[in-house]
Amino acid sequence: MKFAHGFKESLATHDFPPHWVDHAIPYSQLKKCLKKVQRELRELGLDPDTLRSLLDPGNTSTVAVQYKLNAASDSNLLRPKLTVNVHMRNGVPIDASLTPTSKEFLNKIATSISQDQWIHTSEPVAQPKTGTLDSVSAPLPVSSSAESAPQSPDEVQHPPAQPVNDTANLDATDDGTYETLEVPLVFDGEFFNILQSDVNNLDTLQTQEEERMKVEIVDLGKEVAQVAKPSRFSKNDLARWRNIFELYLDAEVFFATHEMDHGARSSQVALKQLQWFQNQVETRGLAKEFKLAESRAAFTRFLNLNASLLKNLQFQELNKLAISKILKKFDKRTSLGISKAFPTAVHSNKLLAGNVARDVCAQMSQELVSVVPQLNDYLCPVCFSLAYLPIRLDCQHVFCIRCVVKIQRRKEKHCPLCRANVVMKASTENLDFELSKYMRKYFPKEAKEKQRSNDIERGIEDFGPGYVHRECTVM
Repeated sequence: MKFAHGFKESLATHDFPPHWVDHAIPYSQLKKCLKKVQRELRELGLDPDTLRSLLDPGNTSTVAVQYKLNAASDSNLLRPKLTVNVHMRNGVPIDASLTPTSKEFLNKIATSISQDQWIHTSEPVAQPKTGTLDSVSAPLPVSSSAESAPQSPDEVQHPPAQPVNDTANLDATDDGTYETLEVPLVFDGEFFNILQSDVNNLDTLQTQEEERMKVEIVDLGKEVAQVAKPSRFSKNDLARWRNIFELYLDAEVFFATHEMDHGARSSQVALKQLQWFQNQVETRGLAKEFKLAESRAAFTRFLNLNASLLKNLQFQELNKLAISKILKKFDKRTSLGISKAFPTAVHSNKLLAGNVARDVCAQMSQELVSVVPQLNDYLCPVCFSLAYLPIRLDCQHVFCIRCVVKIQRRKEKHCPLCRANVVMKASTENLDFELSKYMRKYFPKEAKEKQRSNDIERGIEDFGPGYVHRECTVM
């Protein structure tokens, strides 16, 4: 009751959109249905302890129970299937070690068999087959390649029901048969119909929200590209957007890439990282330094997009928790053990198996952050500064010209990254002029600093340690 109340309260206090709340997992309804499932099993003599014993793989009894979640042949909906294998001798269930509750369950089966209440098959011990148990409701479909054609009631002969034999044991010479019956659980099927239907609806909602955010990202990327485009004749906010996105990448709000801390973030950690990012932007005054009003509007839109993604993550986690709680409660009250089986059987592409935050962040990196080139993507792997006047070796790795010259002077033949024998073959023909032009356009400050550093280094090489660099002066 505590979680049901907390779940309802969380949906109300997190300010989720009304149509999101309408699609949330109906936890209270599932709890009510679970009580009906439990009562239905008890009426069959299948209390949790009995089921736990009969479902145990190490069970040596002559009766066994199997429970599976199968997809119906005519739809994608799950159909829970409970089958009972009973070893019979002369119409009497054989039992060597079962509890009184189990015996009661077997006697009910024996009575039903003798009265032809359930459809079943009787086969030799070595060749068990599957039939269908039909009680007050329509039988569930049974899919089995070994299933034979059903017999008419006149063709099936059963001796009168007898009590469970406490002393009989299955041995190598036993000539008994197995009765394999499928028990139709009405409320069990209802429970999973409700749960799967809501999971499917949530998957659809998640897909719609993801598509909406991706469209928002594309539009926002166009706006940022426009206000950050370098121009000699008009104002732009390239440097400020670069600093903002650099902070955003460092924050790793929704997805971490560190060796000790990698993978998708929880909503709590994501909220903490998003707050850190906003505080850093405010502390450094980056948003206040925007020259263009369009940049301020785009930044507000960017923050709103992240807030929307955080809401989506919180909603996803809340519903995942509700599913986990109700499945654990189901297992506790029935011992059917479906907590691990359901997420796999239901084939959820978004809510249970997917990660909307990860997919949207990938889209954000591709369509938004990439429109403002980051300095880290254009550093020389040797000196870790801008690879100004870039030399592209035959192996396609790029280094600044000064580092390549130094490597050649040391007579080192191999590329520092891939060890290909290409360094001594490099010449002025390896200069990547297009990349150099791009760097001067998008990293003008860094390009000037690197050029000045190269001039100082060459001056020291030519004139000695006493060389003092002086900028050119126009008289």
